[in-house]
Amino acid sequence: MSDEQPALIDDTYAEAFRSIYAEILITARDRRWLDHAVVAATGHASSTIMCDCEAGVDRYLSGSGDEATPDGRSGAIVQMHVPRFRKDREPHLEKTLLARVSQNVLTCPTARCFNRIDSEERFRIGKKTSFFGDGYQFRDERFGRRVWVIPTMMGEFVLDRTFGFRDGIMGGNLWFMASNEDTAIDAAEAAAEAIAAFPGVIMPFPGGVAASGSKAGSRYQFLFASTNHPFCPTLKDSLGDESQVPDGVGSISEIIINGHDLETVRQATYAGIAAARNVAGLKRISAGNYGGRLGKNFIHLREALTDDAGAASPSA
Repeated sequence: MSDEQPALIDDTYAEAFRSIYAEILITARDRRWLDHAVVAATGHASSTIMCDCEAGVDRYLSGSGDEATPDGRSGAIVQMHVPRFRKDREPHLEKTLLARVSQNVLTCPTARCFNRIDSEERFRIGKKTSFFGDGYQFRDERFGRRVWVIPTMMGEFVLDRTFGFRDGIMGGNLWFMASNEDTAIDAAEAAAEAIAAFPGVIMPFPGGVAASGSKAGSRYQFLFASTNHPFCPTLKDSLGDESQVPDGVGSISEIIINGHDLETVRQATYAGIAAARNVAGLKRISAGNYGGRLGKNFIHLREALTDDAGAASPSA
């Protein structure tokens, strides 16, 4: 904290867009192996620019009480999002989910995998994964659920038979404009910690923070996204009037927020603003948008300052 004035919040909005997403629960015998499964299942999933999805941890569950899991073990809720504007969105999400469950959860010692979305239409991930059992797999009822059981060299892998999906939101974002790189990271870390307290959202980039905010398009025809050069501080002098980096800003960090719905992402955004605004050396808080060309779901940053924004406290 500092005696200096809080960072200015730009009068702008984050432009989010619709997604479809799957939500799974991974459990394991302890936090060490749970983390290994989560890291593997959410790997290479920061941005759909070149990843098959955007994935991350929503939250961890202790396994009992209000945080009960089907098998009573510690667990992690993971979301996997793909843009709804993809024409092949449903088969693509199914392929993505199948690959990540079969190659990264099944292979992790002691891990199990359960569905979190009860939708009318579902993917038969359990059956498709079960073929790894080479004919020795079988259906069963365990933990009060209908599952497939796959014999493995370590014992058995258990997963639900079907997995659902629903509409979600991608692309909520915050920019932290700071005097230097260390301050940009400090502000983003403070915001990420607050956002992580909200159930229903994920931050898919490493540590929740993106160093390389992008713009749509490129001078190279083979790229559809590239570095957001007007906001690159090291280009300020050479770009001249084209630069949009404010004076005194030497580094800009970004957080991307995906989640269950627009309101959940909005409240998580406001919590991030409140947590980061008083970091010493932070100059401005802003966000990226494309004038409505990418999505029609707007999160206006200055609403975080209103009395009824509800940015202070997460809710289950």
